[in-house]
Amino acid sequence: MPKRFSTARGREFGDGLRAAIAATGMTSRKVAELADWQEAKLSDLINGKGGATELELALLLGVCRTPSPEREHLMKLFRATNVKGWLQEHGAAEPILPRTLVQHEAIAKTLVSWQPLVVHGMLQIPDYTRAVVEANANVPEDEVGERVAARAMRKEALRPGLKATFYIHESVLRTPVGGEEVMRAQLQHLEKVSMRPYVVIRVIPTSLGAHAGHSGPFSLLRFHKIEPVVFVESENASLIIEAPLPIKSYDAVVESLARTALDEEQSRSLIKDIAG
Repeated sequence: MPKRFSTARGREFGDGLRAAIAATGMTSRKVAELADWQEAKLSDLINGKGGATELELALLLGVCRTPSPEREHLMKLFRATNVKGWLQEHGAAEPILPRTLVQHEAIAKTLVSWQPLVVHGMLQIPDYTRAVVEANANVPEDEVGERVAARAMRKEALRPGLKATFYIHESVLRTPVGGEEVMRAQLQHLEKVSMRPYVVIRVIPTSLGAHAGHSGPFSLLRFHKIEPVVFVESENASLIIEAPLPIKSYDAVVESLARTALDEEQSRSLIKDIAG
């Protein structure tokens, strides 16, 4: 039996096609009928079992009256659904809502993040997010509010079904993003969130000096049905890593951070002390 999609592209294609069908207001059976397909063929395409050509997909999206930008996006994904590794170029700045990342955070069973510069987006309070967004040299002023709201949506993924571990450098906790009051509120939020049984926050102390995290920030996600991925984000591009050997190298970084970071209680105590 053909495998279901196991890559970030494949998963996003399946979810996007499902959404395109839902947007029609019709059942999948009706859409299949209008496209002169068997419903099972449509189901197979959504679930990564193949069975359709690029031309057939284009005709299906025509039946669904999928808007042109989304149609082009889905066609592009379809052409490389099973290719591992993906550089997403965003233009001048990252998208308001990093679609692929958000979709994967929503279905992950575990997340391990290392952030040496800012608090992870899932842990940010709105005022902290606003300060970060406003400081970005490439974000238009009229997008600030929308970006703050989009970042807040990512908190929904921080749920009991996701075991999340966040490694943060001590310097992040001591940088007064948004001013003293905003940063104090952010630290108090971190302390509160760290009490949740499914959230682990551990600090890499400044006194440690050199450590494995100097290679840069990343998020490593694992899932129930698809293979693990690593997201590496930059100013105007995201690198999605899926090949086994690179994933193993990030596992080694995580293992090193786990050995050198303060434990949960020590980290919580430090956060509380810095907050004052």
